[in-house]
This record gives sequence, structure tokens and C-alpha cells, in this order.
Amino acid sequence: MNSKYLRIYNEIVTAIENGKLKSNTKLPSENELMNQYNVSRDTIRKALNLLAQNGYIQKVRGKGSFVLDINRFDFPVSGLVSFKELSEKINRKSNTIVHELELIRPDEFLIKRLDLSVEDKVWKVVRVREIGDEKIILDKDFLKEKFVPLLTKTICEDSIYEYIENKLGIKIGFAKKVITVEESTEEDRRYLDLEGYNNIVIVRNYVYLDDTSLFQYTESRHRPDKFRFVDFARRSY
Repeated sequence: MNSKYLRIYNEIVTAIENGKLKSNTKLPSENELMNQYNVSRDTIRKALNLLAQNGYIQKVRGKGSFVLDINRFDFPVSGLVSFKELSEKINRKSNTIVHELELIRPDEFLIKRLDLSVEDKVWKVVRVREIGDEKIILDKDFLKEKFVPLLTKTICEDSIYEYIENKLGIKIGFAKKVITVEESTEEDRRYLDLEGYNNIVIVRNYVYLDDTSLFQYTESRHRPDKFRFVDFARRSY
């Protein structure tokens, strides 16, 4: 059974990588694949699940499985990269749209995430990122006012990190990241061009300054077909 589903998986991967199956192509239905390969539904589902897990296809509820663009934007997991730095690296037309910018009192959720008191204030910044005229990232940033006393729409449209490091002279140190795949929300569907995708890849960042002070919590919500999250790992002995 294992060799059958791996054979199907490898055959489809080869077709995708050599361009025979192009991005956005809809794969045959499960029934059609069962007949094509003369195997059970369970075998087909194992092959499709492995294709989805490895980023070759996206299952769209009620519509089927679609080939993803394997030439997606690499988003480093272990690094701290601003959207401006990412867009310059990939050399694609990009734009940032600021939907919300306000100084707020933290609710219970933010008090816990940012280790705040009820008297503290937090900058809330909601931005949509466009690459190639498609809205594919929704960023929701929360920054402690004590470290960032002023933010403007112009700063948020450009680069908050660049402003913090170059204008405020504060050094950003490191981040703890949590990556999950979840169902898209009404907010995601309102702001992003989801093209029928029901899932969203969420990168939750807890960002610290060089002196280990926690200063930012952010949720970066990505359309799943546009990014590949990459890391470099070395085995230690």
C-alpha cells in the first residue's frame, strides 16, 4: 500500500516540477484518480495528503485539489525580516495598505501576550501587503508605547523596523515564532484576495529587543499558496 501511494505522489510531483502540471491546474477527482491508477480511495487520499503537506497542492473545500506555484516566495522561519526587506529581495512590485493605526489600552489578550498592565498603552497597526497586485498578507501588529512613543501612517506604509532601528536607535534582537494553519476568518476574507482558499498560514511573533525586552506581538496571516516557509538546521553533536 505504501509503495502505491508513494509512486502516485512521486509521479504527480514530477509532473509539477517539470511544468507538465502548471500552477492553478485542478487535479482529477478522487474517483478519477482511483480509476486512473487502479487503487483504493485510501491510497489516493494518502498521496494527496502528502502532496498537500509538502506544498505541491492545495485542497479547496467543495472544489477539489489545485496545483500550487512551487516558485513561491521564501519566507525565512528563523530570521527576522521586514516586509520591505522581503519585497526588495524578491524584486517584485509591492505595496502596503494601512487599515488601522491607533494607540489603545490593552485587553486581557494583549496583557497576557505582551506582559502588560492595564495602564500601559499599545500601538495597534493593521496592514495589508500586496505583491503583484494581489493582497496576500494581513499583518496585525501590537507594539508597546514605552519603546515606540510615536508611529505615523507614513512610517507604517514604509517599514516600522527601519524606523525603530535607524530613527529611534533601538536594536531588535530576536523573536519567538509560532506557525499554524487555521481556517480563514471573516476579517481575512474581507482584507485578502483568498481566491477560494479556506485556510490561512499564521505566523505569531513575540519580538524582543537586544536587551531581551519584549516589545511587540504580531500576527502575520498569509495566503497559503504564495509562501514557502524555510529554515536552515544543523545537527549538533
